[in-house]
Amino acid sequence: MSENMNDIDFTHDPAQRSWVTSANADATDFPLQNLPFGRFRRAGEAWRLGVAIGDQVLDLRAAMAAGLPLDATLGSDVLNDFMALGKAARVQARALLSRALAAGSAEEARLRSCLVPQREAEMSLPCRIGDYTDFYTGIHHATTVGKLFRPDNPLLPNYKWVPIGYHGRVSSLGVSGQQFRRPLGQFKGEGDEPQFGPARRLDYELEVGVFVGRGNAQGEPKPMDEAEDDWFGMVLLNDWSARDVQAWEYQPLGPFLSKSFATTLSPWVVTREALEPFRVPFVRPAGDPQPLPYLDSPANRERGGIDITLEVWLKTASMSEPQRLTESNFRDAYWTVAQMLAHHSSNGCNLQPGDLLGSGTQSGAQPGQGGSLLELTGGGKQPLSLAGGETRTFLDDGDTVELRAHCQRAGARRIGFGVCAATVLPPQSAPVQSH
Repeated sequence: MSENMNDIDFTHDPAQRSWVTSANADATDFPLQNLPFGRFRRAGEAWRLGVAIGDQVLDLRAAMAAGLPLDATLGSDVLNDFMALGKAARVQARALLSRALAAGSAEEARLRSCLVPQREAEMSLPCRIGDYTDFYTGIHHATTVGKLFRPDNPLLPNYKWVPIGYHGRVSSLGVSGQQFRRPLGQFKGEGDEPQFGPARRLDYELEVGVFVGRGNAQGEPKPMDEAEDDWFGMVLLNDWSARDVQAWEYQPLGPFLSKSFATTLSPWVVTREALEPFRVPFVRPAGDPQPLPYLDSPANRERGGIDITLEVWLKTASMSEPQRLTESNFRDAYWTVAQMLAHHSSNGCNLQPGDLLGSGTQSGAQPGQGGSLLELTGGGKQPLSLAGGETRTFLDDGDTVELRAHCQRAGARRIGFGVCAATVLPPQSAPVQSH
């Protein structure tokens, strides 16, 4: 982590207000203290980069044309080149944007015309994502799911020593608003022969996604201090899972078609700097092993965790409003963001700007805090009761799942992540099986 382990500056001042009135509302996810980046366009326009402020988007290309001296990379249509510049460039851009959007700013007159209502903005993935790795840092999820399959030994011996992960599928990543067909797959039937057809146990997974900022050269691992400075920011991530397909296919090589059909991201990337007021100590439970030296540092122990409240909401086809199913917190993750990056590069793997890391499902320790239906329903044995008399063990066609998140503490301005929503559509017809 950087020498200044507490990177709080004027941009985090909770008393600051913006001339964009909607950014001053108590409940907004995007006050002046947040300033997340995204990729958007209006109908008939080219893709460009923007910053969310209240219920508006500041068009960065237009702002630069109006004289705002941002780095030239922010005039691009994807974030990768800006991500590659590293922490100093992020800090500089954040300071410039904060001053320009603050109440009383001399920039207000020329930047007002650069605002686009979020309701008019079509969002996209914020960058070119070359690689996607999904970790398994949620120890409460790992324990609960492990008990379903191995009641006497829920956590395998490596879990508390190594950040477990697998490589996911980039082509099926989508942004909030995604609609996808229920996947087809092979799963175990009643007899010895498996069946092929629409997945019956479709589930969500409550995760955060981390974008790599500066990468590393092949063969040159990132030490912990560089790993901490070099992640760009976070989004919400729903790594949809076909549980019946997964149970049949995952041994011995892990998830494959059960996970690759869709993964949904929230569109606004909340930067590492915006999250600084919500850093918390990274503490292992008494009796657990401490990380190996390459995954440890004094700074990581002091401020490696992040206090993010995470929620899952479900809206069925018959509901007028979504219903909250669960709440958990990212501070309970067993491994930190820096540890994920340091471990990923420890064998010499070259991470690149815009690469995506999933945190794994983030569940809480208490009953009802499961980050998936697999947990909340005891593997499908205990249906959830919903408003209006409906029940669910796993997802039905027409269900919409929303992930939401925010950071809040005394002495800091509440910030949020926006919504990560997607809807399950009916499957295509299964191909005819021939023998």
